[in-house]
Amino acid sequence: MALTAKPGKRRLAFLRLAVLLLMTPPALAWNAAGHRLSAMIAWQRLDGETRSAVAAILRQHPDFSRWQARGKGADPDLTAFLEASTWPDDIRKDKRFYTAGSEQPTPTLAGFPDMERRLGWHYVDRPLPAGRRMPASAGVLDRQLAVLADTLSDPRASAVERSYALPWLIHLVGDAHQPLHTASRYGPDAADRQGDSGGNALKVFNPWQERYQTTNLHRYWDDLPGPPWLRGSKLDSAARSLTILYPAPGASTSPQQWIDESWQLAGIAAYPPSDDAVPTISAAFHANALDIARRRVTYAGYRLADQLQLLLKGASRRGDRRRHQEAAQR
Repeated sequence: MALTAKPGKRRLAFLRLAVLLLMTPPALAWNAAGHRLSAMIAWQRLDGETRSAVAAILRQHPDFSRWQARGKGADPDLTAFLEASTWPDDIRKDKRFYTAGSEQPTPTLAGFPDMERRLGWHYVDRPLPAGRRMPASAGVLDRQLAVLADTLSDPRASAVERSYALPWLIHLVGDAHQPLHTASRYGPDAADRQGDSGGNALKVFNPWQERYQTTNLHRYWDDLPGPPWLRGSKLDSAARSLTILYPAPGASTSPQQWIDESWQLAGIAAYPPSDDAVPTISAAFHANALDIARRRVTYAGYRLADQLQLLLKGASRRGDRRRHQEAAQR
């Protein structure tokens, strides 16, 4: 006897297939598509007041015109928001910027507080298994999320400070939801003080990637959410499909909790269950990793929207009160 699905189940199956088709990972992916997806989901959920506040801040950024030229979107405010989501990764290859400790500082350009690439802001390598002391080079993702939030919520912050902080906050909310941006696995030897650098030092064989089957585990996870070319109507459709597949997780949580969730996922699901020197990604592991990555990208979008609405509305109200107080004292 033939089995037939109910209309709701057929619709869900169609949406799942659509996401799979749109988001089959090629060589390079999450550093662009994953962040854009989170940003698009956040933008779709922002209220008009917060969208206007976000747009006003991003229009002050020195690279606003570059974002328009590259994104080529019909809505300049949405285009800026999406391009800002990848900007902290884009500057890794931008010669205007430099890597502290390995390159000479470059001249500070107008509109920027400095030209450092700030690579340590992207991650915090909490040890796996638990119990080891954090290494000196563990990254500052957790602390930087708090600093950026403080800057955006401070009505006294300058336009330069706020326009610099906002793209970083958009991006780092996404990074906090990637399991291997929050953890490194350490061996039993106490002399192992570096760990595997968030999976970067662990090679894996990925048969589900035709062009780059030998990679490292961190890049494998970065590549999961979607192709780097995902933009425009396909990006919008993929984002809307993800929000149907993965509803909002409930009450908004803190950045510390996002990182805790990612660290726990890294411990139970980020590493292939194999003792081989170069583990092979199995079909079951890959399916589970895809589900986790897409869920985390979606949650990052929900939480980014919640945080921006909280920070920017609060800053606007405090700014209004301060201006009223100053006017009353004149």
